[in-house]
Amino acid sequence: MASLGRLNSKDAVLFLCDMQEKFRPNIFQFNNIVSNAARLLQASRVLGIPPILTEQYPKGLGPTVPELGAEGLKAHAKTCFTMIIEDVKKELEALGNPKQAILCGIEAHACIACTAFDLIEKGMEVHIVADAVSARSQTDRLFALSRLKQSGAFLTTTEAVLLQLVQDAKHPNFKEIQKLMLHPSPDTGLLSFFSAM
Repeated sequence: MASLGRLNSKDAVLFLCDMQEKFRPNIFQFNNIVSNAARLLQASRVLGIPPILTEQYPKGLGPTVPELGAEGLKAHAKTCFTMIIEDVKKELEALGNPKQAILCGIEAHACIACTAFDLIEKGMEVHIVADAVSARSQTDRLFALSRLKQSGAFLTTTEAVLLQLVQDAKHPNFKEIQKLMLHPSPDTGLLSFFSAM
């Protein structure tokens, strides 16, 4: 039977990819992408889901933007496009090799795609949070999402992830997660993606 892609907070890890200062003026919907990723990071803290943060060539591209709320997290510096560098592999092993990856950040057709391919090859179930992923061009973003879906990744949204992780209004952390959904996610230009499917 094919995997349903049902998220489980006990077996998931949150990947936060390269949301750095120098990308700010060039990435389509950057502020909204980071805002959605920040909500996922807040939820991961509430639910005990480990986050993994990377920065692409931070010497040239600057640090992670402060509004992500990632202070206190170790940022893994990298030059390759995948997040799955040696330090991250060791971190995944130390976490007991979680089975599910929740992936957000930039850029969709570069670091997000390479990371997703590596995780899928590793046998992990990959959930791409489409409204928390972007690129410089909407064309690259939308084609990358389509390509990742063809490769077996699940496409989802910030709010869908939050709800799937608690699954019940009786969940002990539901009220805290509900607060993260008081305002709907901003439109990040994904409707054109679905009209083209």
